[in-house]
Amino acid sequence: WRTGANEATTFTCNQDIKINGNELAAGTYSLFTIPGEKEWTVILNSDAEQWGAYKYNEEKDVLRFTVKSTKTEKTETMTFLDGKDGVIYLDWEVTRVKLHFK
Repeated sequence: WRTGANEATTFTCNQDIKINGNELAAGTYSLFTIPGEKEWTVILNSDAEQWGAYKYNEEKDVLRFTVKSTKTEKTETMTFLDGKDGVIYLDWEVTRVKLHFK
């Protein structure tokens, strides 16, 4: 699922980081997710200039990991929130996914 509308949502880091314990090299990536009832798969793909997911190529995935989802207050639109202290929340509908950065 393209985690956003129209153009693929991009994620950029200007230095190597860890995201949920996984190493990610500096760069710009497209962000995709596979929502599940209790956990989501988060995907960062090296093709950052995609329109939606029409030409998504799994072979260009640089990182894939799962995170548990939790319930939260209803959000009308998908929202990324800076939770401070190296945490970003992805809220959508009544679901929250928590991403940890170092």
